[in-house]
Amino acid sequence: MKKSGILHPEINRVIASLGHGEVLVIADAGLPIPTTVQRIDLAITAGVPPFLIVLDAVLKEMEVERAIFAKELSQTNPELYQAVQGRISCPVDLLTHEKFKEETQRAVAVIRTGEFTPYANIILQAGVVFSSSTVIRR
Repeated sequence: MKKSGILHPEINRVIASLGHGEVLVIADAGLPIPTTVQRIDLAITAGVPPFLIVLDAVLKEMEVERAIFAKELSQTNPELYQAVQGRISCPVDLLTHEKFKEETQRAVAVIRTGEFTPYANIILQAGVVFSSSTVIRR
């Protein structure tokens, strides 16, 4: 039995299988999820689990090189926007909510939370944990 980090087997599998540039979405309870994208549904009831708790867990496990939010989040909920910004240490792009929903179509998976806050969604683009100077000699 795994004793720390993310315990959910599907989330572990998706993060471990991400290649450079592939994307994972963490979504509120209302974001439409394309039928062609894997849905990992964590929503139990309104607010459970919350978006930020799921985001924190994923960020501990995943190397992220870029993030995308809907710009409406910064306008409708600046507190949550600032909380998310404080957790991300990579470049951030802002798209309209409509464009954001289009971008979810290229996701490997969408993790649906129980969050009931509008626009509490993020696209995380996988980075790499090695540098171009890493050389393996045999």
